[in-house]
Amino acid sequence: MPRNVTAGLDGSPESLAAADWAAREALLRDTPLRLVHAWEWEPYAYTPLAGAGVPRAVSDADRDWVERMPREAQSRLVRRHPGLRIGLDRIAEQPVPALLAAEDAEVLVLGSRGLNGVTGFLLGSVALAVVARTARPVVLVRAGERAEDEHLPDGAGVASTVTPYRDVVLGLDLRNPDDKVIEFAFDAASRRAANLRVLHGWSLPVSSHGYGGIVDPEFDAELTARVRQELSDVLRPWRTKFPGVEVNEQTVIGGAGSHLVDASWDAALVVVGRRIRNVQFGPHIGPVTHAVLHHATAPVAVVPHD
Repeated sequence: MPRNVTAGLDGSPESLAAADWAAREALLRDTPLRLVHAWEWEPYAYTPLAGAGVPRAVSDADRDWVERMPREAQSRLVRRHPGLRIGLDRIAEQPVPALLAAEDAEVLVLGSRGLNGVTGFLLGSVALAVVARTARPVVLVRAGERAEDEHLPDGAGVASTVTPYRDVVLGLDLRNPDDKVIEFAFDAASRRAANLRVLHGWSLPVSSHGYGGIVDPEFDAELTARVRQELSDVLRPWRTKFPGVEVNEQTVIGGAGSHLVDASWDAALVVVGRRIRNVQFGPHIGPVTHAVLHHATAPVAVVPHD
């Protein structure tokens, strides 16, 4: 099977929004779209009174929905994007292993339940498990996400799909600036002809002079200049590789998570990394990525790296 953009489909509003986003991404990448509907009937239902599992009846309506929903979603996307190659796989398996097995996917796209404009995402168990375990980039899309949300409004302030894209925002950790994360962000900006805003959060050291943590202003300025120079040095080869991408570098005081959430309000896409770790208590996505996934308003791409 050729490389593709793969979207998980379960019929929910957020998964349908994710499928729409995935279709647009597949067109940007000139690659097919693959829709995956993974399902597996639970043969037993737990009943508290019985204290044990009892056989679960599968109705004809349930079976009809499993057959009908994916086909309707595929047909809708075909009508919206007539030139896009769209495949559909119905897999009799639990969603997490089915999505983790998508080895031909350049990007996995999943829905994430939107709460409201303040709290952003609510990350479901399937999305969280896939994000924490897959070796592929995953994009989380909230319900209600529209194509025009990725673009700047027109001159009259009206939402549009023909205006330039909003910025792609990259959260970059200078302690571990992985090439996979940086390249994903530059590539996303390049395909959209969008500006790339690179944001690095850092903290001033606590003063050793006993002045309540106040740092000498000259030392503060010197340290700030050093951090900015380090950020520029890391990005220099990528500016050369992607000369058409306009880059705006930002170093901010404090944790990057809250700054990235603020930036998401005016972004087409937020890109963060997830360090692959073998830890004792299961997969780990990191505090910054965790904060962005739960509170960002724009789609979020999580790129795993060593």
